[in-house]
Amino acid sequence: QVQLVESGGGLVQAGDSLRLSCVASGRTFSTYPMGWFRQAPGKEREFVAAISRNGGSTYYADSVQGRFTVSRDNAKNTMYLQMKNLKPEDTAVYYCAATLYYSGSRSAGEYSYWGQGTQVTVSS
Repeated sequence: QVQLVESGGGLVQAGDSLRLSCVASGRTFSTYPMGWFRQAPGKEREFVAAISRNGGSTYYADSVQGRFTVSRDNAKNTMYLQMKNLKPEDTAVYYCAATLYYSGSRSAGEYSYWGQGTQVTVSS
């Protein structure tokens, strides 16, 4: 089992950058493929990015490809989401999640552990 805590959200203007962090408890962080999801008001939770156990493979939603970068530091039990050129449509609560299955899963239902979320608000 792993506990996840996100941080780094905030209110920014369109075009700004922001870096989210997800810190995991426990000694098994490196065994979990990880992902980032987001949920805007009135919308379903959607896939943003995912990363393999060793960070060698990354996956992105089309809407963030080229603007967001997912990475992880297993020595620090931490995953990151670097967000650049933010747009108002990126406004959402961002969640990190760990899966027991394969790397790159884009389905929220395949992730077993979730953080509490961090709010990102992008003003125009």
